[in-house]
Amino acid sequence: MQIQISTDKNVHGSKELIQRLEAELQSTLSRFSDHITRLEVHLSDEVSTGAASVDRRCVIEARPEGRPTVAVTHHAGSVDEACHGAIRKLESVLDTQSGRADHRKGGESIRHMTEDGPR
Repeated sequence: MQIQISTDKNVHGSKELIQRLEAELQSTLSRFSDHITRLEVHLSDEVSTGAASVDRRCVIEARPEGRPTVAVTHHAGSVDEACHGAIRKLESVLDTQSGRADHRKGGESIRHMTEDGPR
C-alpha cells in the first residue's frame, strides 16, 4: 500500500507529522492493505465563511483494487484531529464495503443457524 501525503501552502508538512500519519494509516488500515493500492492524503486550511476561525481539513482517497476510489473528508481544529477523524471515517467505509458490517464479531448470522448449528 503506497501512501502519498500532500499539504497546501498553509499547512507545514513536517517530517514528524508525515511519519506519524503514515504509521497511523498503516496500523489502522493494515487489514485492508492487500486490497488498497494507494492512499492519497491532502491536508489544508479552510476558512469558515463569515467567521474568523480556520479549520483544518484532511481528505483521504483510497484506491482499492477493482473498485471505485473512496474519498472521505474530516474538518477539525488541528491537523492531528482532522487526520484522525478522516482515518476513522475511511476505516468505517472500507469495513462496510468489505462486508464486515454484517459479521462484526466474525461468526455466522443467526439466519444461517439450525438446531444442529450452522448450515
